[in-house]
Amino acid sequence: MSDTPPMSPQDALVAVMVACSASDQNMRTAELVAIQRMVNHMPVFATYDQDRIRRISQIVFDLFEEEDGLDALFGLIREALPERLNETAYALACDVVTADGKHNEVELRMLEEVREELKVDRLHAAAIEWGARVRHMKP
Repeated sequence: MSDTPPMSPQDALVAVMVACSASDQNMRTAELVAIQRMVNHMPVFATYDQDRIRRISQIVFDLFEEEDGLDALFGLIREALPERLNETAYALACDVVTADGKHNEVELRMLEEVREELKVDRLHAAAIEWGARVRHMKP
């Protein structure tokens, strides 16, 4: 990993989304589409090179294979992500996890880990979670 250039803030956001989607070892199509849609349309990604998504995803997958990989991943994310984007990262993670209309315990634990690692206030997190839930509610 030492030859990997530092992550940009946008790379860190992508890494959070990919990590949440891959946390249960089952990246669903709806989750992948959600990641692509957010990268395509959100202002924070306006200048982002979308070709980096695959590279950042591979970094996440490689770290998931290592014993302390999750800690290393959060270290990279915290290093690259300005504090003002921590809630954005959590909101993107929530949108990815709820994109397929269901969550499992592993995904919910991963969201909790993201919330704690990025020090997202619990009340703010509850509002972000509620927003994601209502955006992805089925008729």
